[in-house]
Amino acid sequence: MFRIKIFALLITTCFTTVVIGEDDSPITLKTVEKPVEISPDEPLRKEYSAKLAARSLDTSALSWQKRRKCGTCHTNVAYLMARPSLKKLSPPSKEVRHFFEKMVEKRWVDIGPRWDAEVVVTASHLAANDKLTTGKLSPITKKAFQRMWEIQQEDGSWDWLLCGWPPMESDPHYGVTIAAIGVGMAPDRYAKSEEAKNGIAAIKKYLKNNPPPSLHHQAMVLWASTQLDGLMTKEEQEKALNELLALQLPDGGWATAHFFKGWKGHKRKDDLKQELNKSDGYGTGFVVYVARQAGIPAKDKRLQKAIQWLKTNQRESGRWFTPSPTKDSKHLITNFGTAFAVMAIEACEKRSFFNL
Repeated sequence: MFRIKIFALLITTCFTTVVIGEDDSPITLKTVEKPVEISPDEPLRKEYSAKLAARSLDTSALSWQKRRKCGTCHTNVAYLMARPSLKKLSPPSKEVRHFFEKMVEKRWVDIGPRWDAEVVVTASHLAANDKLTTGKLSPITKKAFQRMWEIQQEDGSWDWLLCGWPPMESDPHYGVTIAAIGVGMAPDRYAKSEEAKNGIAAIKKYLKNNPPPSLHHQAMVLWASTQLDGLMTKEEQEKALNELLALQLPDGGWATAHFFKGWKGHKRKDDLKQELNKSDGYGTGFVVYVARQAGIPAKDKRLQKAIQWLKTNQRESGRWFTPSPTKDSKHLITNFGTAFAVMAIEACEKRSFFNL
């Protein structure tokens, strides 16, 4: 009897710790407020909270959608892949998914996509969202894929955004790997379908003829190879993993800027030096998540040390700060870093009552 009372007290204590200061009401387009400004000076939380991470993702995605009325890799597109990881805590916003579905069914039909890159990231992340939610390929996702194959270029790539904002908007290589990941994750064996056959062959041709321009993009090919057969040999996967894991910093994390060191295609747009020796959310979450997809066990000491870094470096807003590898201004890659941090933690441990 005494043990039962102690157990009940522990449960009550844990629950109380989690909910203090955290609003449980769902965030919607109508109620969402502008997120706290992304800043390296935002204080760290004393305890990790998956619930607050979920609310941070909701706030960032819905606020961006409400104010900007567009989809971006670093915020609401990343949401489609990351937020299902926390669906047991609270359901992901249907309004974010609906925004992209409406884009496919109405805006693309009426006036066309803004850019070809928009088609690739939308199709791929809707497919990932399908896999992580219903487990079925939706008709709208299939339409998006059909549009994606229609605009694929002869060399296997897509006309990409070259804005000088790595890793997402710098070169077509990123777009090809995102397409490969999306097709590989698509439910209902879509990658084996006749519809996808020629496009996948062109993707493989492009990646064979165009080596990754940076370690980050090599990691992207590694990730893609875990979802789509024929992109890397086992030996190539192990080599890429070893290079990534070797960059782990003493505190357990990784620095995003380190992935672009020596990349001739990338230059900062200010006079600051890259932060090569300071761990951040994107670098750490990205490596851990990719490593788990590649088969590194969750109990691996390197990953456990990284998870500890993530759990002790969450900010008060629920996000994980990542400095821009290009310009000291908005640091919007922080939103994507938060997405990867969430996916990394979920990939290493199943959600339970005691680590909400």
